[in-house]
Amino acid sequence: MQTNELTLYAPISGLIVPLEQVPDEVFAKKMVGDGISIDPTDSSLVAPCDGTVLQVHRARHAVTLQSPQGVEILIHIGIDTVGLKGVGFSAHVQEGDSVSAGDKLLSFDADFVATQATSLLTQILITNDERVAGMQYSQGIAQAGDTALLNLQLTEASQKSTASNGATITGPEIIIPNSQGLHARPSATLAGHAKTFKATIHLHKTTQAHNTVQPANAKSVVALMGLELDLHDRVYLTATGDDAEPAIKALSTLINEGSGEDCLPINKEETTNSSTAKNTAPRQAPIDRSPINDTQALPVNGELHGVCASPGLVAGKIWQLVRTTLTIDEQGKNTQWELSQLDAALKQAQKDLTHLAQTADSEAQKGIFAAHSELLTDPELLEHAQGHIAQGKSAAWAWQQAFEAQATLLSQLKNALLAARATDMRDLGQRVLTLLAGDEQADNTIPDNVILIADDLTPSDTANLDPQRILGFCTATGGASSHVAIIARALNIPAIAGIDKRALQLPNDTQVMLRADTGLLQIAPAQEQIDTLMAEQKADNILNKAALSAAQKPAITQCGKTIEVVCNVGNIKDVNGAQALGAEGVGLLRSEFLFMQRANAPTEDEQTLAYSQVANAFGKGQNIIIRTLDVGGDKPLSYLPLPKEDNPFLGVRGIRVSLAHPEVFRTQLRAILRASHDCIANVHIMFPMITTLEDLRSAKAMLEQERIALNVAPIPVGIMVEVPSVAMLAEQFAREADFFSVGTNDLTQYTLAVDRGHPDLAKTADPLNPAVLAMIGRAVEGAHKHNTWVGVCGGIASDPLAVPILLGLGVDELSGSLPSLPRVKAAIRDQTLEQCQDLAQQALLASTADDVRELLQKHKHPAPSTQHRMLRR
Repeated sequence: MQTNELTLYAPISGLIVPLEQVPDEVFAKKMVGDGISIDPTDSSLVAPCDGTVLQVHRARHAVTLQSPQGVEILIHIGIDTVGLKGVGFSAHVQEGDSVSAGDKLLSFDADFVATQATSLLTQILITNDERVAGMQYSQGIAQAGDTALLNLQLTEASQKSTASNGATITGPEIIIPNSQGLHARPSATLAGHAKTFKATIHLHKTTQAHNTVQPANAKSVVALMGLELDLHDRVYLTATGDDAEPAIKALSTLINEGSGEDCLPINKEETTNSSTAKNTAPRQAPIDRSPINDTQALPVNGELHGVCASPGLVAGKIWQLVRTTLTIDEQGKNTQWELSQLDAALKQAQKDLTHLAQTADSEAQKGIFAAHSELLTDPELLEHAQGHIAQGKSAAWAWQQAFEAQATLLSQLKNALLAARATDMRDLGQRVLTLLAGDEQADNTIPDNVILIADDLTPSDTANLDPQRILGFCTATGGASSHVAIIARALNIPAIAGIDKRALQLPNDTQVMLRADTGLLQIAPAQEQIDTLMAEQKADNILNKAALSAAQKPAITQCGKTIEVVCNVGNIKDVNGAQALGAEGVGLLRSEFLFMQRANAPTEDEQTLAYSQVANAFGKGQNIIIRTLDVGGDKPLSYLPLPKEDNPFLGVRGIRVSLAHPEVFRTQLRAILRASHDCIANVHIMFPMITTLEDLRSAKAMLEQERIALNVAPIPVGIMVEVPSVAMLAEQFAREADFFSVGTNDLTQYTLAVDRGHPDLAKTADPLNPAVLAMIGRAVEGAHKHNTWVGVCGGIASDPLAVPILLGLGVDELSGSLPSLPRVKAAIRDQTLEQCQDLAQQALLASTADDVRELLQKHKHPAPSTQHRMLRR
């Protein structure tokens, strides 16, 4: 055959990288095709030769050209960029366009994509390699449009005979299981396997409207990508040739298993049901008052347990909330009318969310609804809905299909935190769906003065609860750190999460008593129990007023020991009025408030100003402890790329993130040092998630380098004690740290191997477990040997009941939430160290957290004879 040549010029500037060095097996092993990669230094992609645009991927991260000689060139920006779903990318051409070498094809936000993707390496690949007889690769630095990147020796297009021997075989229907659809990687895997068969093989897309879709050559990556197959799309294979039958069998199995990607199995019944002519959507409404199901016997003592989501004591009658259905017509009236309906509903939902965010009672609550507003403008979500409407579907049906598909995708992610955002997507989707369905189907009447019981509540459900009308609520799902719990605490509504599911069977108007502090729902309490609860509420109110009036006085035990009581701060607003509530400084400034809910990291000046504002709210000699960035695990940042992990709580989080991103870390260190120089309070710095001495030394070394460069005075350096390794080696760490702060939330999680946000296990993640108390005691003992002081900044420090044990373990400082400080200081004043030390030793010998709580209750309410003995001491 005669040969000719084709020269491809660099489509983007940057360092030329051999394909074998690309950190993606599909590209490195040339499964998509042979070619080369460029590590880009700019953000525009141009045509490497004259040609025709065969395909622009819907995520706008890839484009395929065909040269006049018939060579197909796929240019793929970055690795794992398909998951961005087009965010950060712009297309300047469309399929069928003729382009000349150097014409702009795509552009992208390099800073944003670099923080989201595994890599920005851009691949230039020949996908129909049968046309290539030889290939020469360039090296060094490429200049877009000028550098000859690849020189191809081509063969004439061969007239291959098709494998038409035998009948055409049709395979079974298959549902695409890939969360991102059949993008480049699975397409390449499928095409590679298809090429091992002689048969002619095509992949067909099935549409609900039975539209004709051109089948794709299963041996062509470009053709497969051209089908634009999404999660749950239905396909089938046809093959003609001698080995058609084994080809169908092997390739069908491959697609079912994800074409080389890890995918969850598909429930065909669920996907079938979602395509019925009439769809239903969940709706909140009261259930019928019916008797308890005798097959689910209630406990004899009438006690149902969960985990405290928001503290408080209330008694009242319950009202069940369940999900009923809205009837939704699948077929629409006409496309333009349905699009206008969707647009109107989206605008109203955006208006409602803006109002909720503006009137939110806390920054956390505001952030939840701000995030919902962002989801509402997601282009993939809108395109999905609009695509269904274009096929003749109703706006409501199209919207439901779109948001359920997105929610399903999120729920299947391995990252547990991201998977939990499926609830937010369904909450948002339900908001718009309600607007589309019309208020006539709504029935949200809830009686006054009731305790709500529900399988689950969305953030919107919770935010709409009126604390003047709703006494409290219990949910069978969720945990203490869920969005629902955050909002409940902001509204000051007593709430229990993870309640025993038998609570869902209780008929409306059942009298109950909710002790949210201990996670207890008492069914049909005796009048004596209700009277006791009411008396406790009254006594609590009296104690709260007395504690508040003495809040600014120091916390000194009856034997003369002063305990420093400081506050946890999550944003600048938290320090307003802090001293009036008794705060003697800041024991934990969570610097994440500066880094969250934004597209880029805060600047050094921005951080310096914020830290100075907090420090200047306090006086001379008061300690201000600033914790460096603590993200990862349950707190990801969109602009700070973190690896995908099966268990992010055991992965890159806390100080590990900072050390992995020194440019971000050093900026924060400089800002803290500058703030320490500009204020009269004593600024301290604290490193989170320290697990090894090497981590501490590395962080301290960077801090010292920046301090010398700024020529400012040294500041105290402390560490969070959050993992057992630090507690066990406390003496060694105390030689190199000026102070410890025990984060009991994480210390409990890691000591007991229980995810504190797990809906079923969260109730066992109790910081009063004797094992956790032993860790605290071990940390204090080791620290005090080297005159290193120890504070506690976890949730237990806000619990007045726990104060005696913490004092008995030798803790020097307590850092709690602002509302808790007056009662914590009052509890300290009621103690003597001798009594506390005796109590702590008993607690360390206890068997369970419940045993410890019983000890504390007895200490708080001693029997009369014991009380007299205590007074005689």
